[in-house]
Amino acid sequence: MVAFSRFLRRLEKTSGTSMRPSEPRALDRTFCPPKMTGALLVSLVSCLIAVSQASIINRCDLARVLHKEDLDGFEGYSLNDWLCLAFVESNFNISKVNENADGSFDYGIFQINSHYWCNDYRSHSKNICHEDCQDLLSPSLLSSIICAKKIVSGAGGMKNWVAWRLHCAGRPLSYWMTGCFLG
Repeated sequence: MVAFSRFLRRLEKTSGTSMRPSEPRALDRTFCPPKMTGALLVSLVSCLIAVSQASIINRCDLARVLHKEDLDGFEGYSLNDWLCLAFVESNFNISKVNENADGSFDYGIFQINSHYWCNDYRSHSKNICHEDCQDLLSPSLLSSIICAKKIVSGAGGMKNWVAWRLHCAGRPLSYWMTGCFLG
């Protein structure tokens, strides 16, 4: 909010008009908004592009998909665990890709790592899931679910995800299903 206030003050200085809501302005046909600077326009377009590239799935829609794919109770983990995992890893963003300090990448809604689980063709990968990392970004979620099941079936279960250990493990999670109907 402070940055926006500074922006308004700068805008007032350069245009000679006030943009503050406390000062009503009569609209007439001769009023033209101040010119946007190139930097402001580029910033706005960049934000819009970033938002349009995100594929966010609704929490309850995700719960239905996970339920349909038999993840409720899989290896002892409830749908609440899976929803919490998806939220803390990607904020329900199916298309999220994150670069790690070691040069590996995390892909998709569960942020599955390229060093161990999938092949991103950028660096050496064990590719334990036998998946292309790009397939983990599919809106169908099938590749992500199959690979996540493989991860959870191995040693450590969901503890393989640091964010799940820190934010979900041992905590009450029943609120994740609040308002969701699986039928």
